[in-house]
Amino acid sequence: MKAGLGKFLGFLPRGKMAYEQDGKTRQHSASFFRGEHTNFHPRDVSLKLENFIPDYVMRGLAPAAPFLAKDDSVVAFGSCFAYHLSNYLFERGFNVSTRQKNVAYITRMGDGIVNTHAIRQQFEWAWEGREPTQALWHGYDKLALGYDDEVREATRELFDAAHTFIITLGLSEVWYDEPTGEVFWRAVPADAYDASRHKFRVAGFAENLENLRAIHALIRARRPDARIVFTLSPIPLTATFRPIPAIIADAESKAILKAALGELMRTVDDPRLHYFPSYEIVTRLFNHPYINDRTHVHAHVADLNMAIFERYYCTTGMSDAALFERWRAAADLDAAIGREGHEAAPDANFKEHQRHHASQRG
Repeated sequence: MKAGLGKFLGFLPRGKMAYEQDGKTRQHSASFFRGEHTNFHPRDVSLKLENFIPDYVMRGLAPAAPFLAKDDSVVAFGSCFAYHLSNYLFERGFNVSTRQKNVAYITRMGDGIVNTHAIRQQFEWAWEGREPTQALWHGYDKLALGYDDEVREATRELFDAAHTFIITLGLSEVWYDEPTGEVFWRAVPADAYDASRHKFRVAGFAENLENLRAIHALIRARRPDARIVFTLSPIPLTATFRPIPAIIADAESKAILKAALGELMRTVDDPRLHYFPSYEIVTRLFNHPYINDRTHVHAHVADLNMAIFERYYCTTGMSDAALFERWRAAADLDAAIGREGHEAAPDANFKEHQRHHASQRG
């Protein structure tokens, strides 16, 4: 082992090796070459160490230095978890352009553009004038949204001015128009549904990767110096349209998107392209991340997610010590929920989510 979270100490009898992890000497099989980088999965004791977040969560992912200042224009959209991130930044004085009054759909529907096809459509429409042939986009009120030049121009202006793009992927299940192959933003409203042409499918790894590469290329062609941060939403499917349980469908949906993001990050040489592990922070750091609907996250879980983003991407000067305090407070609440139930950490997170969507509908 030459780098990573396992310091090689030497070989032992009976085919064993000794290594150090979290300040303790441990043993493991020495039969196989461990490679240049060996990063072990955290143990329970790891979660209590001050270096837990930098070593076990952000190692190899964090930019060399924070880059996002409060006056830099941020375009954040995609799945509903994009709302948490944009709201956190906006409340702290950041210039989140997609939180300001604007006719652009990425402002009005910024957390409802949930698949990679729909995200790609916004960039192609704004920058290349590519317009779908069918009415694919619908608002929270289920009314069809047109392809107005005014809206397209507003979207282009937001993209042209963006210092940082934060794009959150939500799911790989899609509804599409069979004759044209064009993909809807989300499910088709009941009064617009045509069973003869509107079909459902799972968008696979290859097409999601193709969309991600296209999105990256579109941004780089017009905003070569912009930062691009991709994230994967930890919010599971509320329901699936497949003949299998939602928990099974959701696992596959997230796995497809995570694999596509991983392939993009491994194969694109771009120091201004980043992956922020929002999905892993929620699903791997907490035992009880969701409120009682098992879909929306507790406020302290969302807050820690955003605090990690602030520490590593924003120039606010948050210290490792301050982040560690936030993490320990969130972990303590998580443990309390395990002992006492959701009432141990009451929050208005779900109500805030409902109010947000109600305001969008109005």
